[in-house]
Amino acid sequence: MSVTSAEDAVSVERVSKTYGGEQPVVALADVDARFLRGTATAVMGPSGSGKSTLLHCAAGLDRPTSGRVRIGDTELSSMSEKQLTKLRRSRVGFVFQAFNLVGALTVEQNILLPSRLSGRRPDGAWLGEVIERVGLGNRLRHRPAELSGGQQQRVAIARALVTRPEVIFCDEPTGALDTQTAAEVLALLRSVVDEAGQTVIMVTHDPVAASYADRVMVLADGRIVQDMPQPGAERIAEQLALLGRRQPAASRQPAVSRQPVASREG
Repeated sequence: MSVTSAEDAVSVERVSKTYGGEQPVVALADVDARFLRGTATAVMGPSGSGKSTLLHCAAGLDRPTSGRVRIGDTELSSMSEKQLTKLRRSRVGFVFQAFNLVGALTVEQNILLPSRLSGRRPDGAWLGEVIERVGLGNRLRHRPAELSGGQQQRVAIARALVTRPEVIFCDEPTGALDTQTAAEVLALLRSVVDEAGQTVIMVTHDPVAASYADRVMVLADGRIVQDMPQPGAERIAEQLALLGRRQPAASRQPAVSRQPVASREG
């Protein structure tokens, strides 16, 4: 069982998530995990292993079927949708593979969007530091269509940073990028941890991307099967290859009796 402490940016305790009706699918099965402040964690695993579901539950984007999720000392299970939306806008940042920028807005307007939605005036000095950090000072009046993929992802990272979130959740942030641009984006995320003391939780399938993290957590069949301090890209690849050769686990079966929720793919 996980024990929440002041060092935890995010903690999940016995979290399960079940999708479906007559034939439910268990995406997560009694997962315990702690994500410490000022660290980067890579979450990996085969397709359907539950890694994105874990990210969404931990970020308050999806509610677990059972168990507890905390961001800092705030438990999410008792919060209304309105309260969760407010929390996500003020305390959490998101970076996704698809960038999710608003095409009609300029770079600067996209970066400031979370502040505008939350009704908070941005800190001018911090905004300037964020823009300098992502290296887009000369692109502020451009629109997303005028930028490269790497530049668009930098805008997304700046948007995630501008509210000074406690934790930044990334779902395959380099999946749509070429190797060199991906390395630049990963170095930027690493600097967010090392220089700003932020917490990054990143779902990725790429061992090289995972090598930028302090810790690698591997899921299979909705459970954590490996939790390693940074093992290096080669060992990560070896562990994933071994996992891919395993016989399908029967660990889902006991959890099928849990109360099913509305159908959704895990």
